[in-house]
Amino acid sequence: MRRSRSLSAHWISDVTNEIASGTAPDGEAVITMDRVETRFGSHVVHSGVTLAVRRAEVFALIGGSGSGKSTLLREMILLHQPDAGTIRVLGNDLANIDDDAALALRQRWGVLFQHGGLFGSLTVLENVGLPLREHTDLADDLIDDIAAWKIDMAGLAPEVGAQYPAELSGGMMKRASLARALALDPELLFLDEPTAGLDPVSAAGVDELVLKLRDLFGLTIVMITHDLDLLWQVADRVAVLGEGTVQGIGSMAELSRVDNRHIRQFFDGPRGRGGMEQGQKQAHDSHRAMPPNNQPNVRPSSKPK
Repeated sequence: MRRSRSLSAHWISDVTNEIASGTAPDGEAVITMDRVETRFGSHVVHSGVTLAVRRAEVFALIGGSGSGKSTLLREMILLHQPDAGTIRVLGNDLANIDDDAALALRQRWGVLFQHGGLFGSLTVLENVGLPLREHTDLADDLIDDIAAWKIDMAGLAPEVGAQYPAELSGGMMKRASLARALALDPELLFLDEPTAGLDPVSAAGVDELVLKLRDLFGLTIVMITHDLDLLWQVADRVAVLGEGTVQGIGSMAELSRVDNRHIRQFFDGPRGRGGMEQGQKQAHDSHRAMPPNNQPNVRPSSKPK
C-alpha cells in the first residue's frame, strides 16, 4: 500500500517538475496544464489539474462520468476558457493568445470528434479537403490529390472519397474523420472516444492506425477513451481524473499497482482484469518480436510526392 501511494506521489512530483522546466524526462512538454480550475456556476469540474504531455507520445485522459475529461480536452483546443490556471500548447499560453495566433495554432493540430463532425452535404473527399481549401492557396487538383492520400492513409479505399457521410459505416466514419484531422499535417492530434460505438474488429483497426500514425510521423496524440484494450495497447501514459484533480499518471502497468478507488475501477472487475491480461500478453509478445538492434524511426512527410 505504501509503495503504491509513493508511486503516485512520485508521478505528481515529476509532472510538477515538467511544468516548471517546460521539458519532460523523455522530451519536450508539448502541452502543460498547471493548476487548472473550471467551474460551471457552483459546480466545480476541475480544482487544480496539473499535467504535461510529451512530444511524440500517446497520452490518454480517463475518469468516471462527470470527471471533466471532455471539458479538459475542450480547454486544450481553445473551445473553453478555464477559470484559473495556465494552459500552454506548443509553446503558446492559451490565456493570452490573440485571434491571429489562435488561428495559426489551430492549424498545427487536428481533432477527431466523437461523432465525426463531417458535413453531410459534402463527399468524404470534399470533407477531407476542406481545411486545405480554407487555410491554403493550393490548386483544387492538388487539394484533391492530398485529400485522396489522407483517405488512403486512414485505411479507406479510394472509392470512399465519392461517398457521403450517411453512406458510411461507423468504422469508416471514424477513419474519414481522422483523414480530415490529418489534412494539414498536424503536429498534435486530439481523439475524442476514437473507438466508441465500433465493433471489436473495427476498434482493433483504429488501435493499429493510431500507433502507425504516431510511429510514422512522430505525432503527439491526446485521446479520451473508455476502451481498455486501446489504453493497454496504445497509450504510453494515462492520466486518471477524479474529484476535480489528477489522481495518478503513468503507464497502465504502473497505474495497475496503485491503490486508489478512482484508478482501481479501470482494473478491477471482469472487464478490467480482461483488459489487463490482454495488454500484458501483447506487451510480452511485442518484446519477444523486437529485433536485437532497434533502428531509429524514419519520419516521412505525410504528403504525397
